[in-house]
Amino acid sequence: MKILTLFLLPLLFSCSLFEEEIADGIIARVEDKYLLQSDIVGIVPPNTPNEDSTLIIDNYIHGWIKDNLILQKAELNLKENQKDVSKQLEDYRKSLIIYSYEKELIKQRLDTVVSAEEIEAFYKENNQNFELKDDIVKVRYLKVNRKAPQLYSIRKLYKSNKEGDSEKLKELAHQYAEKFHLNGSQWILFEELKNEVPINVSQSKGYLKNIKNIELEDSLFFYFVHISDYRFKNDVSPLSFETHNIKNIIINKRKLGLINRIRDELYQEAFMSKDIEIYEVKNDEK
Repeated sequence: MKILTLFLLPLLFSCSLFEEEIADGIIARVEDKYLLQSDIVGIVPPNTPNEDSTLIIDNYIHGWIKDNLILQKAELNLKENQKDVSKQLEDYRKSLIIYSYEKELIKQRLDTVVSAEEIEAFYKENNQNFELKDDIVKVRYLKVNRKAPQLYSIRKLYKSNKEGDSEKLKELAHQYAEKFHLNGSQWILFEELKNEVPINVSQSKGYLKNIKNIELEDSLFFYFVHISDYRFKNDVSPLSFETHNIKNIIINKRKLGLINRIRDELYQEAFMSKDIEIYEVKNDEK
């Protein structure tokens, strides 16, 4: 039978006190494998409460024990060829080194500037792929305390599209609104609006088609909402709603193109300098 011994140090200490008392003593043992105090230095984040420090260290110790127990079982029960992971480790090492190098090349050589014209052209060529997964709206809304002054002015201004009125509303919002969103040209998810304003509606399509200005209240606040535009789930998503997404797609395509070009250039250079050769592959199958 395997012998498992666990030496648990008194864990009711602060992280700082623990750091000061490190003497690299044994904390736990699984047969001939030892967990030392130095092995667990740094696993507790700074300023962690004592109780949480104890839990983190305790969980780490028991996790280490379980890992080593299953490792021993695996060593006993797997065949030698199953335990030989040298090829997988070498492949993993290669992939990590290549990834790090390519990442550095991308940092140095990738053009991350995407013009509005490129974004628009990509959208026009691929707009069938930009289907909305949720309802979206262009909206401005304010959440205002029931006892706030200037409620009459806010009620009048939130519906207005006049430029001067927009500035007045912004000024009042900064003074009296608990929360507000006044960028009426920006698309947001209708669900996002419903999270901020107590709109109780199950069929958003009919609601949005027929309602433009909304005034709601609860025991503490008034809510003023002006919806200027909307799109429904499964509609083609507007360009302005997809701009950030399209920019990322274009940059990712550039990354892939850059890496492929670099690989091809390296191949051609090595071929011309005769640093690579490809020999005939013999096929022994009959």
